[in-house]
Amino acid sequence: MKYNGAQIIVKLLENQGIKIIAGIPGSSNLPLYDALAKSGIQHILARHEQGAGFIAQGIARSTGNVAVAITTSGPGATNIITAIADAKLDSIPIVIITGQVATSIIGTDAFQEVDTYGITIPITKHNFIAKSAKELLFLIPEAFTIASSGRPGPVVVDVPRDIQLETVDVEEWPNPGKPIDISIQNKNDGLNKIAAAINKSPRPILYAGGGIIHANASRYLISFVEKNSIPVVTTLLALGTIPHSHPLNLGMLGMHAERYTNMAMNEADLIIAVGSRFDDRATGKLSEFCPNAKVIHIDIDCAEINKNRKAEYSIVGDAKEVLIELRRLIEDNRRTPWLQEILNIKNSYPSIGIYDDPFSPYQIIRKTATLLPDDAIIATDVGQHQMWVAQAYPFEKPRTLLTSGGLGTMGFGLPVAIGASIANPKRKVVCFSGDGSILMNIQELTTAADLGCNLTIFVFKNQHLGLVRQQQELFYNNNLMASKFKTNPDFALLAKGFGIDSIDVKKDTDPKDLENALRMGVQCKKPMLINIPIHHAEKVFPMVPPGEGNTTMLWKEQ
Repeated sequence: MKYNGAQIIVKLLENQGIKIIAGIPGSSNLPLYDALAKSGIQHILARHEQGAGFIAQGIARSTGNVAVAITTSGPGATNIITAIADAKLDSIPIVIITGQVATSIIGTDAFQEVDTYGITIPITKHNFIAKSAKELLFLIPEAFTIASSGRPGPVVVDVPRDIQLETVDVEEWPNPGKPIDISIQNKNDGLNKIAAAINKSPRPILYAGGGIIHANASRYLISFVEKNSIPVVTTLLALGTIPHSHPLNLGMLGMHAERYTNMAMNEADLIIAVGSRFDDRATGKLSEFCPNAKVIHIDIDCAEINKNRKAEYSIVGDAKEVLIELRRLIEDNRRTPWLQEILNIKNSYPSIGIYDDPFSPYQIIRKTATLLPDDAIIATDVGQHQMWVAQAYPFEKPRTLLTSGGLGTMGFGLPVAIGASIANPKRKVVCFSGDGSILMNIQELTTAADLGCNLTIFVFKNQHLGLVRQQQELFYNNNLMASKFKTNPDFALLAKGFGIDSIDVKKDTDPKDLENALRMGVQCKKPMLINIPIHHAEKVFPMVPPGEGNTTMLWKEQ
């Protein structure tokens, strides 16, 4: 039977089980949209291609499945670049299908022509440019295999318009692309040496990264550390891998960790890094990171081993499989002296009492958490509010925090929350944003209105780029440059203009009225924005100054 290239793409996406695609049409991908019109795949019409890319990320981050976005050529492709780069740094499996000008005019500076293939080489796990409609039968399944195998990541498939229109006979459809199992390298010898090092260590700490979530290994992590009584610290992207309430959970490490977390890390004699990459925001000054500890590094990506911190022991493999194997080899151990030492550290470096003021961001976040179920999905943008959420929200389950880690992308939160809401229609989704971040993709409020998402957006409005101002005050002699907004919109009124309900909390609001606004927001089953003014002097503490070691923490105004 004859199919054109666009029909082949749509049929292969259907075979992959894709139910939702986000995108925007244009002249170079209209054949693909013509084929989609005859498909059961739901198309989400984003208002900006970056929004479409982040909507796909919201689906992928919240489910663990490969998600898809489509754009036209030229500005459509360049607009989605940031979402692709963000996915690369956080290892998110998405497939981006971009339209391209016809092959006969590639290289002529044709209308809306850019070298999408060349531009995306550094920010993708892999990319393709289709040379024929027949080739698509291989490229599309292969894109899904690559995106989901080993360390996940984004894959771009660039398809010229004439290839979308080319007709070929298809006698047999290929099997859907699926992840390739990655076997543990150096299995027996490596595992035995690692287990022996753990059993011998009096003061180990497990340093969990986002790879735990990608491997769906959270329950195996918990079983592993419970057997050997190993305390756990997590990166930002690993929050929720071990419940906030678990007695072995020491919380997030790094730049904005609790003081006791970083101090306990500094006393460890063995760091078991699983699915983490020793990012600078987690380690601080690398030469001062856990200087007296040996390192075990477990990662599915061999390129991460010894890249930033030398590992005395390492093994390459899937985190879940490695933890299952290691659990058999480690001893039952209560580690009473080490856990008592950590308790003493906690008593010496307590939390700094940031939850007392009902109008503080910390208290607002904590109160919101009490109104939500454990499986609510929390998305953030990037800035002070992101760190306040990381510090204050008690994440109990994996894939409940969706945040931009490696790239730190403002404008991330709203479209990612939309994607998560569409992929998880029975779960409440909340997005915390700031007045700096929300404006970067605020047009997607209309997309949320179109879809009727069960989504509540909290905007912390302080008239500033808060984290920029904080660093200028602390480290740049209070030289406040380009961090204050002279003009800000009425966000509650703006939300209504975009077609969604809103609540405008005033500075002199009674605390009971604030609590009622929070309650109304999280109980609403359709999109709602709540604008909450906060004082510009609010800061994120503790904080490790840039370039310093993690034990050099500011925890109040100096």
